[in-house]
Amino acid sequence: MTTPLFLLRCIQLGISIRDLDLLTIGLVNDMFVEHQNDDYDYPELASQEQMDKF
Repeated sequence: MTTPLFLLRCIQLGISIRDLDLLTIGLVNDMFVEHQNDDYDYPELASQEQMDKF
């Protein structure tokens, strides 16, 4: 990942330069991946009964 791409990801997540003192590159990457997954419509979700059995 290049520096411009990393900074773009930070802007997309709303992370300020000051906040970057507290975060690692890996954490920002994980946050971006999870942000992308927020809009995914999962075709099948587990019910509470299935989670209890798990």
